[in-house]
Amino acid sequence: MIHLSVVFIWLFVCATQDLIQRHISNILTFGGAALALLYLLWTGDTWLGASAEEGGWALLIALLLTLPGYALNKLGAGDVKLMIALALATDRLTILGTVIGSSLCAGLWWLIASKILPLLNQWFNSDEFKVKRSMSKKLPYAPFLLAGFTLTTMLLG
Repeated sequence: MIHLSVVFIWLFVCATQDLIQRHISNILTFGGAALALLYLLWTGDTWLGASAEEGGWALLIALLLTLPGYALNKLGAGDVKLMIALALATDRLTILGTVIGSSLCAGLWWLIASKILPLLNQWFNSDEFKVKRSMSKKLPYAPFLLAGFTLTTMLLG
C-alpha cells in the first residue's frame, strides 16, 4: 500500500506541475525512472511488485504507445518520460489501463470543455487567468495520466 501511495503522490506532483507550468521537470521524470530502474535491478521486481519481465513488457508497451504521439507532436517529451518511469514501476496491465483510462478522460474533457469553457471564459476574462505566451498550447496530459492510473488501480485493486 505504501508503494502505491508513493507512485500516486509522484504522479500527482507531476500532474500538478504539468497543469500549472505546462512542463514536467526532468528531476521528476528521470528521477522517477532512475529510482524505479534501480529498484527493479536491485530486487528483481517492479516497485509495485510485478516481475522484472512484466516491467520490461510495460516499458515496451509504454514506448509503443507514446513515441508515435511524440513524433506527431501530440505528446510532450515529459509525458513520454513519465510513462517510461511509470512502466518501470508497474506492470503491463497497469500501463495499458492507465493509457486507456487517460485517453477516455481526455476525450471526455474535450467533449465537456467545448461546452463549459466558453461560459467560464466570460467570468475569467482578466489578465490573471490568461495563458502566458511562452507556455505550450498543448493540453497537459499528465493530469489525465493520473486519472487513468487512479481508475486502473481502483479497477484492478
